[in-house]
Amino acid sequence: MKQNCNFATIVYIKMSDYLLTGIGRRIKQVRSEKGLKLTELAENAGISKGLLSKIENGRTVPSLPVLLSVIKALQMVPEDFFKNMSYEPPRRYIHKSAAEIIPIQKEEEAVGFNYQHILEQAFENFTVEAVILEILPNSKREKVSVDAYEFKYVLKGEINYQIDDEFILLQEGDTLLYDGRIPHVPHNNTKQPAKMLVLYLYYHSENGEKTK
Repeated sequence: MKQNCNFATIVYIKMSDYLLTGIGRRIKQVRSEKGLKLTELAENAGISKGLLSKIENGRTVPSLPVLLSVIKALQMVPEDFFKNMSYEPPRRYIHKSAAEIIPIQKEEEAVGFNYQHILEQAFENFTVEAVILEILPNSKREKVSVDAYEFKYVLKGEINYQIDDEFILLQEGDTLLYDGRIPHVPHNNTKQPAKMLVLYLYYHSENGEKTK
């Protein structure tokens, strides 16, 4: 127990050195390998299904107590959970080649939403993540909320962006910035694929938790 507590302290200090949205993907991977349903893991961890879904899909950064509860519910120790995760040491700059851009999946029930992860970097009080999002014609997804500010730049095509009950028409070269905690979803009502550069800006308080 003492060893786990000591490692928990290390996790508290070093969480920002890991790809924070990668934590969610790691949870989803282990949950699938163990054959656990989302609801089952959430109940075992003592958190809501909605919160666990947001963590797994990289739409919120878990606080340390929540993360440790999930790791315990996965019947793992933190050492094993972090063992195969990417570690990002401090750097003066970040350079990613095209070959390092990787596809990722967010909501499993979404249709026609193709994400490519470009980069992610944690700073003292915030984390920034950059992705390319391709939205195919006839795409379908429920509105989601993200605990971050979101910046969109349309690279190609036309998107009818819904934020709560308001619709904003975005065309190539247009930009959009909004509070991602407001439920939102992009629609592609055309016959051609659309593509956006998306930046997520996650803010954190001094104790490592997301600020509200």
